[in-house]
Amino acid sequence: MPKAKTHSGLKKRIKVTATGKLKRGHAFKNHLAQSKTTKQNRQLRGQTLVDHTDAKRIKRLISNML
Repeated sequence: MPKAKTHSGLKKRIKVTATGKLKRGHAFKNHLAQSKTTKQNRQLRGQTLVDHTDAKRIKRLISNML
């Protein structure tokens, strides 16, 4: 069976922390920012962790990065 390939779109969006958790950016912040409140835009900055229910599926897609 051939080797599994890393999902190249996902590897650009996910970072793996030292403890093996997955870090991602927030959604809903790329455009139309003026229609969102200042509080909403501020809270969408920075990174957050991938939920544990999705982590197993995502780790399989980026298995070559781990």
